Amino acid sequence: MFKDNHLLKNLKIATKLNVLLTVIAVITVFLSGGVLSLILSHNAEGVVTDKALVLMETMSAVRNYTSTRVNPELASRLETDYQFLPQTVPAYSAREVFEYFREQGGYKDFFYKEATLNPTNLRDKADEFEAKIVEKFRNDESLEQVSGFRSFNSGDIFYIARPLEVSKESCLRCHSTPDVAPKSLLTTYGRENGFNWKLHEIVGAQMILVPADAVFESAKKLQVSVTSILIVCLALAIILINFFLRFSVTTPLKKMEQLAQRISTGDLSKEFAHPYNDEMGMLAASLNRMKVSLDIAMSMLNSETE
Repeated sequence: MFKDNHLLKNLKIATKLNVLLTVIAVITVFLSGGVLSLILSHNAEGVVTDKALVLMETMSAVRNYTSTRVNPELASRLETDYQFLPQTVPAYSAREVFEYFREQGGYKDFFYKEATLNPTNLRDKADEFEAKIVEKFRNDESLEQVSGFRSFNSGDIFYIARPLEVSKESCLRCHSTPDVAPKSLLTTYGRENGFNWKLHEIVGAQMILVPADAVFESAKKLQVSVTSILIVCLALAIILINFFLRFSVTTPLKKMEQLAQRISTGDLSKEFAHPYNDEMGMLAASLNRMKVSLDIAMSMLNSETE
């Protein structure tokens, strides 16, 4: 403790100020970096959410078009064709259209899934995590959307989910019971999965998924850029403060110190001139008055001696 105080006493004003400014700069960069990270991450999440919701609305439109326009045109072939026509299924159309979206640069990191509790095609089977989301929608009909992150061995995934409801009577043709299902459906997928659905029942969740790294990549780049600019600005501020300190404080003080040393040796021929009326100017005037007073006192002392 004593050594630290001794070292501090021996430091010059400029050095002390630089140490203080450096500490302030480091704290400012650290705190602002943390706050900026939160703000940019939240903003990046909002941007991705907006994109995902647009995609989800688009997929809903594709589903509706398939259900109302495509399915009626191909419905008769479901009974006569040996293989089931997946083009009649809204979920299939949505997935195929979404793959075209993924070929675009702005959506290559997005993934689409209709996670279903009891799907006809097991490819759409909801896993344990997705099943909990579906149950959340089933238990709270007022809930329109959920989002968050889930972890995989390959990394975190950001997801947005909306309830998938049996909204049209026509859906039950393939999902009510095996007895009324098209023959080609039973031939292709069997009689075990995708049945016993009910009108207005929530059977799954429409989900958009994005790797978390893709969500925050742009935010990280922007944070680095802003932090770099902040560091440069703080460095320039420290340089300017040092220049001002040298011009207005340390250089005048050094000149005063030199004048005081000359006065202490009896040289009263010089005066300290400071052109500004700031604190340094007031100190210079006081030093000059002290010199004059000392000169008068020395003259009086010499007169009495003679």
